[in-house]
Order: sequence, then structure tokens, then C-alpha cells
Amino acid sequence: MIHLHTWGTPNGRKISIMLEELGVPYVLHPVDISKNAQFAPEFLAIAPNNKIPAIVDEGADGGPLSLFESGAILIYLAERFGRFLPTIPHERYTVIQWLMWQMGGLGPMMGQLGWWALSAPEPTPLGVERYLKETERLFNVLEKRLSESPHVGGDAYSIADMAIYPWLAQYRVRVKDHIEPLIQARPFIKSWLEEVGRREAVQRGMLLP
Repeated sequence: MIHLHTWGTPNGRKISIMLEELGVPYVLHPVDISKNAQFAPEFLAIAPNNKIPAIVDEGADGGPLSLFESGAILIYLAERFGRFLPTIPHERYTVIQWLMWQMGGLGPMMGQLGWWALSAPEPTPLGVERYLKETERLFNVLEKRLSESPHVGGDAYSIADMAIYPWLAQYRVRVKDHIEPLIQARPFIKSWLEEVGRREAVQRGMLLP
């Protein structure tokens, strides 16, 4: 059995989407980060960086395995169940590079934009401008990629799509005034969002927890 410890953030929903896509049984453990549940000793035993998501796979080869970091979890689950990550090296590392692009660039920059736009203790236009500009640059990178390929990682839907989708889907609502114009101006991103959003497993995963 796989145990998923998560909350309703883009990073958390990457893994609920993946598990729903795989159709494997799992147990959901909400970690309410608004109440600092990520600092509870039992969660820190699984995820010492006190960030969601984390999993414990009781059926892993060699005994129970706990993992944190959403990208590592996606790769592990893809390899464990043999889906959503190609085995041909060129295709495989194309998917992985786009996964790393999301983790090292798109996610952190959009997260910073959200903080400066919504959570800063006082209005700071310079902070919003900085991260909006970088988010726009990253959207241009993604738009070019999707103009050349039906999915982010290549011809097939993969963990790269699962990693990127929740960030755009949630932030076009959370930071609507900044993100929605960027999406509307980029037809390939807009079309890709609509296609991925129609997947039933994605819809289920986006509702959890």
C-alpha cells in the first residue's frame, strides 16, 4: 500500500494526479500546512525538509520506502509501475529535463510571484514585477515547446505534464490578474491546459485532499 501525505498545493497535487493516473490503491493523509502540521514529528520522520508531499510505499522492494520531493516521487512511481516515463534514453531524459525545469524554475518563480502578489505584508510592486517578468519568460519557453510537441516531454503524456499542470491550473485562479493574461496570449499553453484538464484522473487528483 502507498501512503500519500499531502495538501492542496500544486506540488502536492502532482502526486495525487500521478496516483490517480496509475489507478493504484493508496491511502491519503492530509497534512494541513495552514496549521503547521508539516512540523509534526511523525511527518518529519518521513519528510525531514518539512515540505509536502511525501509518500511511504509499504510494498517497495527491500521493504517500506519513504520519499519526499515531488520530482523524486514522480520518477519513483513511474519506474515502480512502468508508466509515464519512457525507457528509451533520449525520450526518458527529455521528460526528466522538463520535470527538472518545472522544479528548478517554473514552480519557484510562480511561487514567489504568488507570495509577493498576495502574501507580502505590504504592497511591493518591484517584487511582483521581478517574478512576473521571470514567469513570463518561462511561459515563453513552455509555449515554444508546446508549439513543437503535443506534450511537454514529447509525443506521450508523462510525469512532466503532471508536474507542470497543477501550477498553471491553480495559479491562473490564485493569481488570476497576473497569470490569466499570460495564458490567453499563448494558444499552445491554453490548448494544452484544456486537454490535460479533461483527463478524469487529473480532475480527481486536483480535488485532493
